[in-house]
Amino acid sequence: MDKRRIIVRDISWLAFNARVLQEAGDETVPLKERIRFLGIFSNNLDEFFRVRVATLKRMIELGSKANMHLETTPEKILEEINVIVTNQQNQFNRTWTNILQELKKQKIFLVTEKQLNREQQKFVLSYFNDSVRSNIVPLMIENINVFPTLNDKSIYLACKLSAKDESIPQRFALVSVPSRLPRFIILPSTAEGNSIILLEDVIRFCLPNIFAYFGYDTFSSNIIKVTRDAEIDIDNDVSTSFIQKIQKGLKNRKKGKPVRFIFDKDIDSLLLNYLIKRLGLTNKDNIQSGGRIHNYKDFINFPDLVFEKKNQRKKPFIHPSLQNANSVTNVILEKDVLLSFPYHSFDPVIDLLIEAAIAPDVMSIKLTCYRLAPRSTIINALTNAVRNGKSVTVVLELRARFDEEANLEWKERLEEAGVKVFLGAPNLKVHAKLCLIKKRINNHTIHFGFVSTGNLNEKTATMYGDHCLLTSNRHIMADVNRMFNYLENPKNVQALKACKKLIPSPVSLRKQLHSLIDKEIKSAREGKHASIILKLNSLSDEELILKLYDAARAGVKIKMIIRGICCMLTENKKFKKKIKAISIVDEYLEHARVMIFHHDGKEKVFISSADWMVRNIDHRVEATCPIYDKEIQEELKDILNIQLNDNVKARILDNDLSNIYVENEHQKKIRSQIETYNYLLKKKHTPVETGSN
Repeated sequence: MDKRRIIVRDISWLAFNARVLQEAGDETVPLKERIRFLGIFSNNLDEFFRVRVATLKRMIELGSKANMHLETTPEKILEEINVIVTNQQNQFNRTWTNILQELKKQKIFLVTEKQLNREQQKFVLSYFNDSVRSNIVPLMIENINVFPTLNDKSIYLACKLSAKDESIPQRFALVSVPSRLPRFIILPSTAEGNSIILLEDVIRFCLPNIFAYFGYDTFSSNIIKVTRDAEIDIDNDVSTSFIQKIQKGLKNRKKGKPVRFIFDKDIDSLLLNYLIKRLGLTNKDNIQSGGRIHNYKDFINFPDLVFEKKNQRKKPFIHPSLQNANSVTNVILEKDVLLSFPYHSFDPVIDLLIEAAIAPDVMSIKLTCYRLAPRSTIINALTNAVRNGKSVTVVLELRARFDEEANLEWKERLEEAGVKVFLGAPNLKVHAKLCLIKKRINNHTIHFGFVSTGNLNEKTATMYGDHCLLTSNRHIMADVNRMFNYLENPKNVQALKACKKLIPSPVSLRKQLHSLIDKEIKSAREGKHASIILKLNSLSDEELILKLYDAARAGVKIKMIIRGICCMLTENKKFKKKIKAISIVDEYLEHARVMIFHHDGKEKVFISSADWMVRNIDHRVEATCPIYDKEIQEELKDILNIQLNDNVKARILDNDLSNIYVENEHQKKIRSQIETYNYLLKKKHTPVETGSN
């Protein structure tokens, strides 16, 4: 067996980001999508440095006091990270160069301030004066005693100012490129085609207009960028309210320790050294040279000009069981409905809440919220429900990483509307996606709602692959009610422990997963069929990985679809049956969690909000939901089998993290996201008798 017990989490994550970069380099992918994947890669890498690299650096500082995750040698891991990131950045640069050539073939040109014709120069100067000038405040940094804190998500033009006649000494200045303005400015078209200039190059062109007042006539400027530690440290000051702690943490994030400093390799050496000194950086702070452009994350929204192969993204469709229904509520009171996003429309989720908001017999609505859309129709439905006299409760997770500020604003808006807002459990993120609606019919209280693998976010529902079970199953909804009882009163842990069908984290999931895997191991050892199919975002929990090793050695047939981190070594001569492990990176983000255990022929099928990571199983409130409807069970199995047979976008998860594409053993190409769309579109659903649950 490989001497390693597991693959280091951070190295596995970098292998995932390499798969994203593969998509950017794939010439069969539409050009705009390739540019978008470059933006996703860049954004992912920024977050990796903000969180994971920052964590490793903290571990080094803490030394033996560090009690975090499994990394016992953070120094070595950081060294390996630096090598991998450098290689990936080189690949990124090659890919971007190729994409620029492809853009030129389509007569789309990304021009700099030095490539403007006379008409374009006039346009840029006018645009600068009308839209940009009032949004920038240049800093003469040599005159500042306390060097400014550079914003983590911004880029800056580091400028050297001088006079040709040397009548005045050269000076250094910083200009923040305004993030609130469009990054891409489309210039007047010419016979040659369409031209785009970046905002920082507009500013570069207009530097004489900014600094001429000081008597300078010669300018050089280069982009710099600082990435900071983004983890929020919540202190233990019991006199400080939780919300104040979050707000304090957000302020601290803005001035967190630098974990990476990137600069244009053509920058003046005197200016570079001055910046490094004033920023207090050392060789340990990931000081990296790069190209002319930084913050490629903005390229996710590259202008939609004339592209040769526009991506014909198919529109989501209404689930067959809901297509001709007058009421979503009436349907799910009769049968369970599984929505599979982004293939199925998200509209029925919104319609369900709107119906509940206006129905006279609905008494209350309860909902968990993790990440909401910027203009959330979910929130509108909830506030309207309050106006209609309903009791509305929202459990809002303020610690949803990088959405903390938005969720603080939602809290204020909800409370102003009369919604009861709870902040969940102390020291536990609330990651479960739950909805509970109560209504009175003929003096009986009926519960219905949903359990989902993804966020209640109509925007991401068009891009993320998730499952949402709409149900009135009384056993499931009784447990959803118990989970809300806990979330409204975290001292009532017994409410979580009392769940009979839902498997909640952190009280039950680990134990139940061990039991389910042990059942398969027992069957395999008795010579019976035994199998496990897992679809997860991440698999990094060492205890569960070791249990899966036991299962593989016993002869359990294991198939896995892991989109991101996979710390499990999937190849071993001692495994009686070869593990099939793949990752699918394609147009949609594979976000669903599904688990199927053979269970001696009485299959156990689950959807879940939880990945198999320590944080999800032990440090978050999560919900793993059994699927009882046989038709939905078969549907989930069919979808997983389509994905397991993907031979276009699936990569093999091997011990070497090589990201080799699955070989096409069949004549037919199977691209699972397209095949899943077609499968669900053709699928017909038969009515289920009321009370069959």
